[in-house]
Amino acid sequence: MRKIRLLSVAIFFLTIILYINDSFGQPIKENNFVIAYYFHGNFRCFSCYQIERYSKEAVEQYFKNELNSGKLIFKAINVEKKENEHFIKDYQLYTKSLIISLVKNNKEVKFSNLTRVWEFFGNKQRFFEYVRDEITKYLKEL
Repeated sequence: MRKIRLLSVAIFFLTIILYINDSFGQPIKENNFVIAYYFHGNFRCFSCYQIERYSKEAVEQYFKNELNSGKLIFKAINVEKKENEHFIKDYQLYTKSLIISLVKNNKEVKFSNLTRVWEFFGNKQRFFEYVRDEITKYLKEL
């Protein structure tokens, strides 16, 4: 009898937790989001730092709400660290790169390497527009 009562209490609390995490009765959404990765190595020149700064600034300027809601994540990752080496193969990286990744149901479904950041890094406005436009395309697919 005690086990049944304990199980009932556990089910009751689990139901409450699920209800709260379920946006008060709304259907639970799958884990869909976009990640903007800036990949770098140990050695970083002025241009590499500038591209990371511009990338982060552009993301924060245009996508504040998406960052706050978790729809967009920005990560700077050193691919020379042992635990991150797989990214080199995963994304065919050959230099410092800004990668945009679309994740649906916790599984990456596509990605793009924004290679033109190197072309635009001397023009902050054009750089920001490029990053904004590419991330916007991915967010529309959520």
